Amino acid sequence: MKKLPIFATLKDGLELGMVNCFSVIAATILYILTIWVPYINVGTTLAMAALPVEMAKGNVINPLCIFDSKYRKNMGEFFILMALMTGAIWAGFMFMLIPGIVIAIAWNFAFMLFVDKDLNSLECLRESNRMTYGNKGRIFWITILLSLIYCVILGALCILFTMDNSTLDIVAVVLIVIISLLLVPAAYGVDAAMYKALLDDPQAAAPAPTEPKAE
Repeated sequence: MKKLPIFATLKDGLELGMVNCFSVIAATILYILTIWVPYINVGTTLAMAALPVEMAKGNVINPLCIFDSKYRKNMGEFFILMALMTGAIWAGFMFMLIPGIVIAIAWNFAFMLFVDKDLNSLECLRESNRMTYGNKGRIFWITILLSLIYCVILGALCILFTMDNSTLDIVAVVLIVIISLLLVPAAYGVDAAMYKALLDDPQAAAPAPTEPKAE
């Protein structure tokens, strides 16, 4: 089973995020502005989940792609997948938090598989669990490291607020907004890097072998 290299994956993800930086930010802004539109918002939600898939394939993101009608064609199956994931993850959180975190990581790629491989809801969950098997801890630490990088940078900028200088305050606010915006493509890029690495692993992506039936 292939093991995700934590720092290399984080590096690849940040590079993917920066390549599509402005496109992802624009798509996110369009998504936020139209989230209140019924029916359309289902397709845009799925389209946002598809962004890491397109990034993993090396495609250039078009912000307007989130309005493509193809993302609305499997609306019913999408709600089934969402209900299964939400119910199971919340049930896991009720059992002292950790099971919910493990399930959330195991099914991290379910929506990506849904839009990329045209699988049904149960197949998406099964395949995502198979892809993440043996790498859940690494996926967890990659996510933690990305959050830590953001928090360290944000903390350093917040120190500027403690200085009695109005110019520095303005600069700090601007930089905080910019860094917060950059976190979005960075997070999508890291998801894309992990998805690409694990999907390319034939042992992770192959169906589990079935034992022959006894005669």
